[in-house]
Amino acid sequence: MASPFPERSLARLRQIWQQPFVLALIGIALCSCSFDLGSLMPEKEKPQEAPKAIATAESAVSAGNVSEAQAHTAKAQSLAKSGEAAAALDEFNRAVGLDPYNAQALYGRALIYQGNNQHDFAIADFSAASGLNPQKVEPLLGRATSYLALGKIKEAAADLDEASESDPHNAQVWTTRGQAYERLGDRAKAAASYTKAVSLRPRDDAARSGLARVGG
Repeated sequence: MASPFPERSLARLRQIWQQPFVLALIGIALCSCSFDLGSLMPEKEKPQEAPKAIATAESAVSAGNVSEAQAHTAKAQSLAKSGEAAAALDEFNRAVGLDPYNAQALYGRALIYQGNNQHDFAIADFSAASGLNPQKVEPLLGRATSYLALGKIKEAAADLDEASESDPHNAQVWTTRGQAYERLGDRAKAAASYTKAVSLRPRDDAARSGLARVGG
């Protein structure tokens, strides 16, 4: 089942990636035609620190709590699709409070934090979701996007390197990786990333523009 860098000014750079890529991530998570949050099912690994994760041991989460958390998560996803972000955040908080190992709720809540420019909270939740599902690239991509927003370009590049190895056919990963390496001044890696993105998604305007900038 299956999302920007020297530009002429930093303000322009932020404008390029900030809105489209957050929206793209939300679309990936919440549209039935793409990434399915239902595939983020908890494994045995425990999450890293995340806001409002109240249980301290896996045994503390009862079957009833897990079931109720799933119901809150489903409601939150529906609210988020309808554009009711505040109400969705409340439901995600309830879900995580009941079951801090609910990767769906952690990932969905991270997207809302990211959309609200609360990137530290978003990074914590993306990290938790990634810890629960290390085979999934979407939490890595989300965390990288928040790292980019905070100017932590090396951290973003590391996440995108890992994501590109895990899912080499994900065009959005390659586009965002190109943007990260462009900001780091590594034109060769940026060009290679943009080229890969365009090969996977020829109409990716961000990748095509990036490739033109770095001379690939």
